[in-house]
Amino acid sequence: MTVLKTDLPATESSVSGERSITIAVDCMGGDVGLAATLPACKLFLDTHPSGRLRLYGLPEARERANSLLADSRCAWFDASDVVAMDDAIEVALRRKKNSSMRLAINAVKDGEADAAVSAGNTGALMAIARYVLKTLDGIDRPAIATQLPNAKGQATTVLDLGANVDCTSEHLFQFAVMGSALVASTSANAHPSVGLLNVGEEAIKGSDTIKAAAVLLREAGERGHLNFYGNVEGNDIFKGTVDIVVCDGFVGNITLKASEGLATMIGGFIRAEFSRNIFTKTLAIFAYPVLKAFKSRVDHRRYNGAALLGLQGLVFKSHGSADAYAFGQALNRAYDAAQHQLIDGVRTRIEKAFAEQAPSAVDVVAQT
Repeated sequence: MTVLKTDLPATESSVSGERSITIAVDCMGGDVGLAATLPACKLFLDTHPSGRLRLYGLPEARERANSLLADSRCAWFDASDVVAMDDAIEVALRRKKNSSMRLAINAVKDGEADAAVSAGNTGALMAIARYVLKTLDGIDRPAIATQLPNAKGQATTVLDLGANVDCTSEHLFQFAVMGSALVASTSANAHPSVGLLNVGEEAIKGSDTIKAAAVLLREAGERGHLNFYGNVEGNDIFKGTVDIVVCDGFVGNITLKASEGLATMIGGFIRAEFSRNIFTKTLAIFAYPVLKAFKSRVDHRRYNGAALLGLQGLVFKSHGSADAYAFGQALNRAYDAAQHQLIDGVRTRIEKAFAEQAPSAVDVVAQT
């Protein structure tokens, strides 16, 4: 396979008018591995004239990649290890320093790639990314953010989705800042609305941590650094009440898995209705276009590709069971984030948000 040219900087403009973007891909990660990553990479190159790929995988997979991806914008790099889905974080971080996952992230650190994408072990990916890339100034913990479909035919960005089970009010505030940068950088919405997930909309509800986070968010909103809507409930995610919903990783991960389960259930229901009896088959035939469109809207594969926000480099996590279509969506999200310079957007919003220090939210809550 042709190696990427080294005399052409990643930021040079292409014939399409977009900057040339290079993505480092962990080809071995996830439950499906090469069967998903390689076809997705081929489609990515076919649809992104400004895109380039650095592929990382075991030597025995090189020939398979070469046969499918004979493109001058793509290069294969051998790795000696693969991070398994059940590997402990310590094993992935300390004992597998030449894994396909680690090498892909190293490429971002070394400036050889603009972003990295992996469907591998989430805990390992976060640990390695945080160790190699470090966090941005002002960010204590990175967060995982992704989109969930809503009733408005759009998507609600939710974070954190599992990186941080126990969060302080300051962490939730930082998540809101990063989520705002993500949406503003990758859409036409310069002032996305932010909701804080709670057990009710009223300010008196929720734990002390949630109340303290609301104080921080409200004050940031008053200073013009955030478009804070207020407290929201779980159903607001799918109603599309706000553009961004902030929560701790425990709640966020449960919400994500529940939404994926709902999409699977809807798909199963549609298939079942086509096979029950002649009456339902007839009705299903007439309703098929609507059912198909609805299934497509709630298909979690369309929204695959979660950003690991707060790092000094772009890393995107694909679902472990992602097929070629879903993994391709993760590549698309990484490309868009790099093209719109998401890291700079996050850094700028952090600097503005902390330019004026708000009163201690914990003290405010304690006095109420």
